[in-house]
Amino acid sequence: MAAPAALTRLARRARRRQTERMLIELRVPGTSATTPDLALRPWHEDDLDALLDAYRDPVLRRWTQRPLTNPTECRQWLARTRQDWADGSRYAFAVLEDQADGPRLVANVVLKGITPQRPTPEVGYWTASWARGRGVAPRAVTALSRWAFDRFPEVARLDLLHQVDNVASCRVAQKCGFVFQEVLPARPPFPLDGHRHTLDAG
Repeated sequence: MAAPAALTRLARRARRRQTERMLIELRVPGTSATTPDLALRPWHEDDLDALLDAYRDPVLRRWTQRPLTNPTECRQWLARTRQDWADGSRYAFAVLEDQADGPRLVANVVLKGITPQRPTPEVGYWTASWARGRGVAPRAVTALSRWAFDRFPEVARLDLLHQVDNVASCRVAQKCGFVFQEVLPARPPFPLDGHRHTLDAG
């Protein structure tokens, strides 16, 4: 069993991480009426309904490793994202678009693989069906990438991976400055080969 002093340090560290998670919000200014401001922030429990709505889209379910199909799965996913923030291993952001009647969920972006054993973390994302084709994903991925390099100065490069037939993700990678590096062999649960793109710090 850990000593009381060690437990106190662990508790303080956990509180600091929780406070950091609650305070983080990345803003992406809009450029026109069709590209309003975006806000990236950690997921909240009250995002459940919007998350479930996004996953009703068959296109999203096709490209997602673990589709969410009911409220219970969404609650479990939201709980995991909070735990991942606390652990410092994975950082998922809900992407919200400013609209006249309030912010609306339009995407998810995630930085994953922040471990000493993985020198190159990976950026992932998905876009809700109602927000596709308006440049949401490139703007959100770019904001996440900048935050990652600022937050983790030891990270010199980011990966973005996608299946070879996901042409939209290939375009997003290119728009965000990620350079194609190689074709990766298929591995479960993805049936086809993949592309690896990288973005260097600076």
